[in-house]
Amino acid sequence: MERNGSASPSSALFLDRVGEVRLTLNADGFSWKPIDSDHAELNSRSCLGIKINAETEAEIKYSDIYAIEYIGLGLIHDFTASVGGLISGRNLEMFRFVVHSYYKQGASHAPGPWILSEYMFGHTDLKTCQAWAEQLNSIIQMEIGRPKSLLVFVHPLCGKGKGWKNWETVAPLFSRAKVEVKVNVTQRAGHAYDIITSSTDKVLGAFDGIVAVGGDGLFNEILNGLLSSRHKAPYPPAPIEFGYTGSLDQDQQHRINSFNDRASNENDAHEPLISTSESNGGGISNIKHQLEQCNADQDPVLSFPNDWFRLGLIPSGSTDAIVISTTGVRDPITSALQIILGYKAPLDIAQVVRWKTRLSSVDVPFVRYAASFVGSASPILHFILYLGVKGCFFHRFQEFDSFSGI
Repeated sequence: MERNGSASPSSALFLDRVGEVRLTLNADGFSWKPIDSDHAELNSRSCLGIKINAETEAEIKYSDIYAIEYIGLGLIHDFTASVGGLISGRNLEMFRFVVHSYYKQGASHAPGPWILSEYMFGHTDLKTCQAWAEQLNSIIQMEIGRPKSLLVFVHPLCGKGKGWKNWETVAPLFSRAKVEVKVNVTQRAGHAYDIITSSTDKVLGAFDGIVAVGGDGLFNEILNGLLSSRHKAPYPPAPIEFGYTGSLDQDQQHRINSFNDRASNENDAHEPLISTSESNGGGISNIKHQLEQCNADQDPVLSFPNDWFRLGLIPSGSTDAIVISTTGVRDPITSALQIILGYKAPLDIAQVVRWKTRLSSVDVPFVRYAASFVGSASPILHFILYLGVKGCFFHRFQEFDSFSGI
């Protein structure tokens, strides 16, 4: 212990299922080495799918730690390797704290799920144990970009009822990481959209972001709730045969009123904005010509509740295309950890406009936003053709967490 009551840069503690180790604080993480060389012969162990410790000698980056938890007085298992290879052990009663981290399963160059890991340290002195837990906690709290408060929407029926089950699985991770959450369980199509559009920036600004526990439909519903009243941009050129001349301000309320007719349904299905029977048969070349007419020189104005506001998605749907396109892993634990740790990735957003379907129509264009990952002109054009859209406006959305994380 140092005089100021903080943990020393290096101390002797007991690591559960390893034995006595020397724990050392470094600039970007902490490391430990066994004090008794016999412990170097021990292998890592796991219990109930959670890795108890990775190696008898290891280093953990602060950026990979999602929580530090003081758990009080209890047993630490001390193991000793004998000359004959046998392992003997004893149970020691100590004050303990747990370092919660993860390791990636599979090859380092390929996407793989993140597996929870725990490292339990103990000391016979209460103040020493608490000092280590508090100091590590204070270091973790200084990590930049991690959310403190989140608004969560859970679609309980999506993906054959996986939504609520997946939230129950990941909720303890947010609690352990001291991330406050306000949970809304959606009751109908458009429920999340209505809550977001009726919330002021002051209300939403109290959160660091919004997390969808559902499929691509729920995520797009939340996205539309945010952008319908906050994205200020001119419409793309109207089809010449319809001669539409409306302005953005005139049509803003129509965007809001129209969305619920197209919101994600209880089965998390994704219907196109225009059915295939309504889609014109002009082909790719016609759509490409109209895309070139979009006013790309005019920067859109996008105001979010705060500068660090993000969106996250915990996959629970039937396809989960957005998460697969970001993390490459369709796993709720992986997405939850990435949200907690502040991981982020860019996301392409398409503004899709459906114009009047007949010359006699008097309604204004129907506008919707869709999240997509398309890397070349050809997939973009096929995407638009599928939706039957005669004009569009593309822009780069600021940040996306898969959730790929928030």
